[in-house]
Amino acid sequence: MTAITHIPPITNLNQRLLSIDALRGLVILLMLLDHVRETFFLHRQVTDPMDIDSTEPALFISRTLAHLCAPVFVLLTGLSAYLYGQKHQGKRDVSAFLFKRGLFLVLLEFSLVNFAWTFQFPPTVIYMQVIWAIGVCMIALAGLVWLPKTILCSLGLVIVAGHNLLDNVHFSTGSPIHIPWAILHDRGWIVFSDSLRLRTSYPVLPWIGVIVLGFSIGPWFASQVLAEKRQRTLLLAGAGTLIGFAALRAVNGYGEVHWVTHEGITQTLMSYFNITKYPPSLLFLCLTLGVGLLLLRALERAQQRKWVNTLAVFGAAPMFFYLLHLYVLKALYLISVALFGLNQGNFFGYDSIWAVWLTALILALALYLPVHWFSALKARRRDIGWLKYF
Repeated sequence: MTAITHIPPITNLNQRLLSIDALRGLVILLMLLDHVRETFFLHRQVTDPMDIDSTEPALFISRTLAHLCAPVFVLLTGLSAYLYGQKHQGKRDVSAFLFKRGLFLVLLEFSLVNFAWTFQFPPTVIYMQVIWAIGVCMIALAGLVWLPKTILCSLGLVIVAGHNLLDNVHFSTGSPIHIPWAILHDRGWIVFSDSLRLRTSYPVLPWIGVIVLGFSIGPWFASQVLAEKRQRTLLLAGAGTLIGFAALRAVNGYGEVHWVTHEGITQTLMSYFNITKYPPSLLFLCLTLGVGLLLLRALERAQQRKWVNTLAVFGAAPMFFYLLHLYVLKALYLISVALFGLNQGNFFGYDSIWAVWLTALILALALYLPVHWFSALKARRRDIGWLKYF
């Protein structure tokens, strides 16, 4: 760890941009923890929302921390798109970039990402997960950026706040609306043939709302905005969003399962924070985006600390890390099965959630150097256009 902290910064980014990469890096590490859990603790699967009576606190906390990942990723994608437009020729350039990169991510989900999860070729199941969702959101934003800023922000708020009104809208598999609705809001299966099924793990409608909000907060990060003003705005927005979460949770109804009081304070708190991700409820997004905004402020204020630069290294090459860690985890799992067999029913897995945390820590340290190398290459060789997609 000492050697890592003495690696020089990869870039001279100012504090507002360094904080964005650092926050992305932080949630990447939380994602790593969750994917280690999905690899080596799959025999203890969790539901959405989780079953409080059968989920121990350590597992609940591990999964709940990972809830930050997708909302922050998508929000920062919208924010980064705005900043990209400020450096280039405005809406035309940002729209073209969003469309091309979004299409690239969709194709990546269907190929390298899905293969890393299933190790099947040709695949019999394709999981349309977070990379797919981000890709579709970018394609949608490519068209929406042409809207006036006020209308765009209002649209994002309406989608995030109102999509739970559609929770009870369903269409049978025989309906022509079944497939587009499964993609937009109703998580389910799309069956193409006896040998190919698609799982819409991340219905995209609420995520489109999140990326639009990310784009809408872009002016807070304009170079001419004073850091003190931005940090004050982030504090008010983050705290206000969390207050909104608490108020809605007190109502105990809209778009979310009810929380109940248990005999112990731990299970009561677990019930209170037990929120729905697929698709993300309004409460899910209030909690995670509120925390994300406060973290963004905290990281900007702490940008002189070495550990912030370390987080920024991970965040500067997110797609490279994403693909790398998936294949490393798959290789480790196959090696473990070959050496120790299936020790948890149909799976190889750990007996304790703490082994998951330890494995995630070791992998974070091991993957830092290759990610640092790629981040430095990406910063140094801006003439290589395809590097910006990673």
